[in-house]
Amino acid sequence: MIYELRRTTVLRGELPEVFAFFKNPSNLARLTPPWLGFKILGTTDTEVREGTEIQYRIGLLGIPMRWRSRITEYVENSHFADEQLAGPYAEWYHTHSFRSVVGGVEMTDTVQYRLPFGALGRLAHWLVVRHQLRAIFDFRTRAITECFGVTSAE
Repeated sequence: MIYELRRTTVLRGELPEVFAFFKNPSNLARLTPPWLGFKILGTTDTEVREGTEIQYRIGLLGIPMRWRSRITEYVENSHFADEQLAGPYAEWYHTHSFRSVVGGVEMTDTVQYRLPFGALGRLAHWLVVRHQLRAIFDFRTRAITECFGVTSAE
């Protein structure tokens, strides 16, 4: 089963400024909750572009694990997407979309993901994973709004 999480926030700022923040891998740590123990281990580029690979370490439920992703789509000042190459999910595809709107920039995160382990994975999603992902993206929304300010959020 493929699940989807979507968050949209309208940030203060100009599109090139907001997009530049997100295409800098070093800003990932600012947008990730401290309880995940996030650390970038390496990146192929200082700014994301199609083909960029990023390796990092996280801790899920106290279990340290490595995650490797690749930028599979990239259109300057429009969107980019990262796909998990190795990590805790059977599939993970995260699209970051940006567009100018009245009052700022609408930024939308869309994550499509699938868990391993069949029925056990579905149970884990219902009991733990969906709540954990919501908490992670709640933190992300707060962190983004601290950086840019917000005009509205969904």
